[in-house]
Amino acid sequence: MEKLPDPAAGLPDLTYTADCRARVAFEVLANRWDSVVVFTLGVTGPMRPRALVARIGGISPKVLNEALRRLEYNGLVERHAYAEAPPRVDYALTEAGTALLTPMRAMGAWAAQYADGVLDAQDRYETR
Repeated sequence: MEKLPDPAAGLPDLTYTADCRARVAFEVLANRWDSVVVFTLGVTGPMRPRALVARIGGISPKVLNEALRRLEYNGLVERHAYAEAPPRVDYALTEAGTALLTPMRAMGAWAAQYADGVLDAQDRYETR
């Protein structure tokens, strides 16, 4: 990330501009299921897709497959295929995926504290 400007110098803070690298982190987990998959693999360790579907609940195999492909594309998950009959595949977090768990836990703590207020604000907005 670029160096933050000195606020005392009167320069604007460009940390979250269109070309800022911090946006990559937000975009990587913008999909509804990607963060759930990352967190589940962080808690359980490597898992097979069928076990992930069962553990997560509410996600279809197709949607899980799409999430796993996105996460693999973004370097957060590794796919391990085993030469067995029947074929076996499991998924595990990469170093980058594991490192993402810390900020995800911080976001979870934020949500625990502020989610009710956010939902209340959404309700108030919709009833105006």
